[in-house]
Amino acid sequence: MPLVSHPDHRPRTSEPMETTKEGRAGAPECPHGVPKPPARQPQARWPRSFKAASGGLRSACPACSTVYFLLFVFSLSTVFHCHLRLASVPAPWAHPAPVLLVQEHVSQEGAWTINSRGRLGNHMGQYATLYALAKLNGQAAFIPAQMHSVLAPIFQISLPALHRAVASSIAWEDYPLQDWMEERYRHISGRYVRLTGYPCSWTFYHHLRADILREFTLHEHLRRRAQRFLGRLAARRPRPATFIGVHVRRGDYVRVMPRVWKGVLADRGYLQRALDWFRARHHAPVFVVTSDDMAWCHGNIDSSQGDVVFAGTGLQGSPARDLALLTQCNHTVITIGTFGFWAAYLAGGDTIYLANFTLPGSPFELVFKPKAAFLPEWVGMAADLGQALEKGP
Repeated sequence: MPLVSHPDHRPRTSEPMETTKEGRAGAPECPHGVPKPPARQPQARWPRSFKAASGGLRSACPACSTVYFLLFVFSLSTVFHCHLRLASVPAPWAHPAPVLLVQEHVSQEGAWTINSRGRLGNHMGQYATLYALAKLNGQAAFIPAQMHSVLAPIFQISLPALHRAVASSIAWEDYPLQDWMEERYRHISGRYVRLTGYPCSWTFYHHLRADILREFTLHEHLRRRAQRFLGRLAARRPRPATFIGVHVRRGDYVRVMPRVWKGVLADRGYLQRALDWFRARHHAPVFVVTSDDMAWCHGNIDSSQGDVVFAGTGLQGSPARDLALLTQCNHTVITIGTFGFWAAYLAGGDTIYLANFTLPGSPFELVFKPKAAFLPEWVGMAADLGQALEKGP
């Protein structure tokens, strides 16, 4: 409420005293004629102008209690605002795995780790592979600090992380992996083994699916955010909706696939067929589109039927938020890349994936096996290789 000066808060002035010829204050006479002792010499007084100014200042300033109250309210609101801001930020300290700072905490019997390369989907594949192979070989597993910084803000992972200084002090034995499970991986020898490569095949860890789903449990604030978004979409529908997450991977693959791997990306024809497949099986489908190239999606995904929604604000979102949203959907449409694979693997339900997207003899066949990349129950739809054939092998 506004602070108003009270009208009585005016500086008080003393009445002038009678003075004698000598200029000192004289003692008033006693009514009985007996003079009183002379009055005590008054102390010097401040000039009236200064007293008037200080009095006005006091009248303009609020009481100390009011100042303290306002300061308390300001501090409380600041703390509350910061708490809300931090609650919406994926924080690496939320449900963190332990970080080992000294080498003595690593078992003398040995330790396994894995290289940390690529983006979010690659890190998830490497984590799941390390988790499964270490368990299969009876070894303790530790993840690199870089992998911890990528996964811990999103998932409730449990494997401990090695501090960089500790990891660099260990003489690791590198063990390269193919992108699919082989029998020899059940019998890996060595005390301090570091798995290398880009493993992302379900054949490594699908027998531990329940464990992997638990490791990749979303932090609650990410799950709630995704559920709120889907809840708002459901509230606009006259009947219960079935959500199908759609992930369209483009980015660097626009250049890499045709030039390096002699392949193609998902085109508008594939996406139309994939969406129609779900439309034929569900009465009220809602397609939630995420991508690293949302502008392309706006121009190539038909949204005229009113059942296509572009995630967030219609622009590219963060990987963590997009993945969280996709995993909360009922079914999935993916194109290429490990990010889409993990979105479908965590979501469950039916999955449509892009199949046969490279020309015969592509070097991609040396490092990629479709049967090891996509679950057997998923439905593949062949890509249109016309553009790749026009450009030649």
